[in-house]
Amino acid sequence: MQSQYSLKKRLIIYVSVFSIALGCLLIFSAYRIALQEINEVLDAQMQNLAERVAQHDPEPVQSQFDQAKHYHEEDLFVDVWSYANAEHKTHALNLLVHPVKKAGFYTHKTAQGVWHTYILPLEHYQIQVSQQQSTRQHLALELAGSMFIPYLLFMPFIIWGLSWIISRSLQPLDDFKAELAQRGSEELSPIESNTYPLEIVPTIMEMNHLFERISSAQQEQRQFIADAAHELRTPITALNLQMQILLKQFPDAQELQNLSKGLIRIQHLVSQLLSLAKQDASILEVETKQQFLLNQVAVNCVEQLVHLAMQKEIDLGMERQEDVLLHCQESAVHSIIYNLIDNAIKYTPNQGVINVSVFEQAGFAMIQVEDSGPGISPELYEQILKRFYRVHHHLEIGSGLGLSIVDKATERLGGKLSFSRSASLGGLQVNVQLPL
Repeated sequence: MQSQYSLKKRLIIYVSVFSIALGCLLIFSAYRIALQEINEVLDAQMQNLAERVAQHDPEPVQSQFDQAKHYHEEDLFVDVWSYANAEHKTHALNLLVHPVKKAGFYTHKTAQGVWHTYILPLEHYQIQVSQQQSTRQHLALELAGSMFIPYLLFMPFIIWGLSWIISRSLQPLDDFKAELAQRGSEELSPIESNTYPLEIVPTIMEMNHLFERISSAQQEQRQFIADAAHELRTPITALNLQMQILLKQFPDAQELQNLSKGLIRIQHLVSQLLSLAKQDASILEVETKQQFLLNQVAVNCVEQLVHLAMQKEIDLGMERQEDVLLHCQESAVHSIIYNLIDNAIKYTPNQGVINVSVFEQAGFAMIQVEDSGPGISPELYEQILKRFYRVHHHLEIGSGLGLSIVDKATERLGGKLSFSRSASLGGLQVNVQLPL
């Protein structure tokens, strides 16, 4: 499996290695150019010196070379020797060259290294001006090094500058990642490509096409659930009515009572599925916002469900009621309160208590529903928001969709849903915070 890598780090490493390689190439080129220029200047100097010696009736001269001494570019060795004494030219550490017929530059190798020599043959004498080849090479290397040292000193700043340029150039990728990270799980709107460079526009376009396909598939699935739930309501309602007629005729039939409970549960499940499908299909988003009193909606929900509470002898009522004006989708708020109360009735034992409170706190509208039921462990607070998840399977015939519907509606309204234990009743306390 191929390991992942950082494009930014790879670019910085590649550019740094390229810069170092370029510096090495520069110092080599500078060395070659400096050596060529030094050869031209010193060759002219050697030739001029030999011609000046020839113009002043030269006499035999023997240069002295000290092997232990370090010579510089201005140090030239001048030898003037007679052809008659050619057999004795082995002196001066073999610096002398055999007689030549043509003046010019010659290179010869001795035990002390390579020498560069200008030879000027005369009638009776041969004039030689010699210099070590290594002296010129050392001078050229010093000149090239003096040019490379500033480059080497500025190299960290160059690499830092290149790193900054690369980071700035790759910043759109970080912006793109941040934009995707900020999106919710259901936010599938197209990404605007105007602010991004051309190199990643094709990727953004393909991602927008993917969003379109996902959105279309989700919409089809949600629409199917909504249609199926809507179509099931009519026959199930008819079956339930027929079952009520049979129960009146045969009130003691246990099988009919069990069948009636099953039909009631199916009817409730279909109703919950239809409500959840409406939430998923974003019907609430296109609904016109309106102003209404939150406490009136809560009272209406209590009145609609009080008959269910009376069947279990549950004390259902408004504990705290304040006039709170909201500006949003009233049906969504109604769905939140209705499902919270309905869920509390299911899991509150007979002769229990359910309190509903509506008030304003810290600039937010608060909905609070608490009961005297068995409550829920804090570690399960995240689990109960999942669809079809039920904690107390043996207590009630609920579908496990109520809190999921509440969570979805609260999220669409820009609110916050939280759970805690009721301090006064000991059961579950559900808190919904909505923006005013």
